[in-house]
Amino acid sequence: MIVIISAVPSEGRLLMRRLKAAARDRQGLCTLFSGKIGSKDVIYGLSGIGKTNAAHTASCLIRDFSPGLIINFGIGGAYPSAGLKIGDIAVAEREIYGDEGFADRSGFHGAEHIGIPLLKKGRKSFFNEFPMDKRFTQKAVKISRAAAGNFSPALAIKSGIFITVSTCTGTKKKALEMRERFGALCENMEGAAIAHIATMYDIPCIEIRGISNIVEDRDTGRWEIRRASENCQKLLIDFLESAGLL
Repeated sequence: MIVIISAVPSEGRLLMRRLKAAARDRQGLCTLFSGKIGSKDVIYGLSGIGKTNAAHTASCLIRDFSPGLIINFGIGGAYPSAGLKIGDIAVAEREIYGDEGFADRSGFHGAEHIGIPLLKKGRKSFFNEFPMDKRFTQKAVKISRAAAGNFSPALAIKSGIFITVSTCTGTKKKALEMRERFGALCENMEGAAIAHIATMYDIPCIEIRGISNIVEDRDTGRWEIRRASENCQKLLIDFLESAGLL
C-alpha cells in the first residue's frame, strides 16, 4: 500500500481523476480517496494546509493502512539562486523545520540550541531536520529526469533541502536569508511534519513538489499554480507506474 498526501484539491485533480474514486472518508479536514495506479493500491489523503493538519493526516493513514511508502507532493516556492524556474520539479533529500527554535539578536537558532529534540528514536535525536528515504528518492529523481524532456519547455529536476515554514516568505530579502541559512531549494507548509511522523513510525517517505513561484516580494499574479501542480502530478504518476516500488 502506498499513501500519498497533498494539502489542497488543486494539487491533486489529475491524480483524483486517475484513481477514479470518490471520497471514502473524512476525518477533520482530511478527505481520503482510494484506487489503483498500475498494479499498486493507493490511498490519497487531502490534509488541509499547515503542519498540524499534515501530521494528523499522516498519523491517521499510518494507523489505518500501514503503508510501505508515504509520498508527500504539491507545490512549493523556490528560493532565488536555487536554479529552479516556475514549472520545474524539486525532490527533497531532507526536510527542515524552518522556524522551530528561537531568535535572538544574533539571528535564528534551531531546536538543537534549545537542547530538546523534537523526536528521539533509540539513541538518535532529531531536532529540525528529518531525512527522506534515499532509495525511493533516488528512484523518483531518475524517473523524473527521464521524463523531463517530454514537457514543453523541458523541466529541470533538482534534489536537495526543503524548508517547512508556518509563515510563507513574502519578501526577496527574507528569501535570500532563508536560502543562505539552510542552503535550501524551496519552501512549503507541510513537508517536515509529514517526514517527522514517517520517521516516528519508521515508514519510508519521499517528497516531490512543482515550483509555482520564485520566492520574492509577494506577487501572486506571477504564480502558476496549475502548471506546477500538473507537472508534479504527471511525474508522480510516472513514478507510481514504475516497476519495483514495493
